[in-house]
Amino acid sequence: MMQTTEENLSKSNNIKHAAMTEQQVLIAGGGHVGLSFALLLAHHGIASTLLEKNSYPTISPNDDRTRSHYLDSRNTALSRRTVQIYQEIGLWDELQSHACRIDAVQISEQGSFGRAQLNKADEQVESFGQVMENAWLGRKLLLAAQQEPLITLIDNADVIAVNQQSDSVTLSFSYYGAEEHEQQLQASVLVACDGRDSTVRQLLDIGTTNYDYKQTAIVGVVETDKPHEHIAIERFSPAGPLAVLPLTDPKGDGNDDYQTGFRRSVVWVCPTGEETQYLEDDAHFLATLQQAFGARAGTFQTAGRRGAYPLTRVLADKQVDGRCVIMGNAAHTLHPVAGQGFNLCMRDAHVLAQMMSAQVLKGADIGDPTLLKRYEKARQKDQKRVIRFCDAVVHGFTHPNPAVKLARNVALVAFDKLPNIKPFIANYAMGLKS
Repeated sequence: MMQTTEENLSKSNNIKHAAMTEQQVLIAGGGHVGLSFALLLAHHGIASTLLEKNSYPTISPNDDRTRSHYLDSRNTALSRRTVQIYQEIGLWDELQSHACRIDAVQISEQGSFGRAQLNKADEQVESFGQVMENAWLGRKLLLAAQQEPLITLIDNADVIAVNQQSDSVTLSFSYYGAEEHEQQLQASVLVACDGRDSTVRQLLDIGTTNYDYKQTAIVGVVETDKPHEHIAIERFSPAGPLAVLPLTDPKGDGNDDYQTGFRRSVVWVCPTGEETQYLEDDAHFLATLQQAFGARAGTFQTAGRRGAYPLTRVLADKQVDGRCVIMGNAAHTLHPVAGQGFNLCMRDAHVLAQMMSAQVLKGADIGDPTLLKRYEKARQKDQKRVIRFCDAVVHGFTHPNPAVKLARNVALVAFDKLPNIKPFIANYAMGLKS
């Protein structure tokens, strides 16, 4: 059971003496990015208090490890760098049983000659990344946070005010426990990981630059009669971009070389307004996939329940305000076509945790606005590169002009055939050069 707010606040005060520093971090937003950042801080001996507006489920370490969302789960492609980050904090062994390696990536366009393929052996890497069910990733992150004495979790908490002082920041929130009441917490720094519509960002009066792609992502899981062989397929069709990624089977290990997995994660991007037909009609959805793919993935046989997500790029006008940092989707919500969004967030979190750790070792202030501005500047190059890449893929492969279509197919052929290009692109896609 979750502890009461009062118990959590008491715990927050008591654990300071077990940390490397008495300075603490407040984290608003307890999704995958917020939980991961708290665990990164704990790895460096920095205590944090994390507030989440929703209720956390009660999780036991002895819960059944089988995949309870067999055909109904959303999934995330973790880059090689993200896997390394989870290895660094000792969490990957817990995650790996539900992760499926990507050994090769195939890229093509329906009805065109351009195609390219990346193979892990050619690039001399263990894998290009791993695909994992969001439900499993979230469960293991939450369980690890609940078991970490340097992390205080407070759920059912709505942020209502942020006030900054010269040496601290105060967060006010409404707590919905036995009865609603207002609480305040104070720390050296506040990190907002509270999503695309971030409350903290709005309270700080930080604007955003938005772009509506006028597209909707259909996300779900399918089964095919042909094993995936750890191959991810990026396919571009007149109906929209399509990504099909390998997944573990119900009882198999996704890293078993001999596994013959038939489950695949699907992200299908269609013009907004056309999503209903793909959500409500399994036969139509499967037939559309089949038409776009041909025989590359075999026959699409079964489709699970699907979700629809309107696609809008949201970029915070700034990511640091005094002692407050905007992180995760609150800082940059990207198009999913290249699978870079969450991985970019993890690199942000990793860099900030390292910079705060260095401050602790120097006996300096982890919420120093000058330090946080250095973090913001340090992350600009990687962020801008990823944003440009995602938009180039979206606009380049959806532009109907025949000359543009010819150019992109020539580019695919060049990418596949010319030496030295693949390693360069592959390292960026894996997050190894950021």
